[in-house]
Amino acid sequence: MVQQTSVKVKIIREQMVVIQSLQKSYPDMKRRPVMFEVDDQVLIKVSPWMGFIIFEKRRKLSSHFIASFNLLQKIGKQAYKLELAPEMEGIHDTFHVFYLRKCLGEEPDMIPLFELIIDENKKPVKELEAIIDRKKKKLRPKMIDLLLVRWKHSTGPKLTRETKSDMKSRYPIFFVDP
Repeated sequence: MVQQTSVKVKIIREQMVVIQSLQKSYPDMKRRPVMFEVDDQVLIKVSPWMGFIIFEKRRKLSSHFIASFNLLQKIGKQAYKLELAPEMEGIHDTFHVFYLRKCLGEEPDMIPLFELIIDENKKPVKELEAIIDRKKKKLRPKMIDLLLVRWKHSTGPKLTRETKSDMKSRYPIFFVDP
């Protein structure tokens, strides 16, 4: 009985190896190694762990890459050291290949570095240009004031609907009583 069980376990392990290799072959068909050369221009992927979220509530619509940077050297198999701009002082200059994309000219979802204003916490500052429209919406027992806001940012949504209380707490200068 022990011999029969060990034979069955051996057969199961062999079949699992075959199935795992088959399953691995599917993603490997589309996977390609990402390689960069020294002095290539690359874009840095914006991610929440880096502290860059341009429009917090609309992550799908926000820009995904920051400017183009020069690649200085390759570190290991999947890390690269970049030449960062002085405005990005305090951010580590070594990035994994996952956070880089080759710059092929003008990218539509790239944030120009000169428009990126970063505060002391290394978070981008959103600039409010104007409040275009005000609207009240009934939500069950209470009324909510909504504002149509135009942003000064060149990428991402130019117009968004925001709650008045949220905007008043973030931008009190626009709500000064005469």
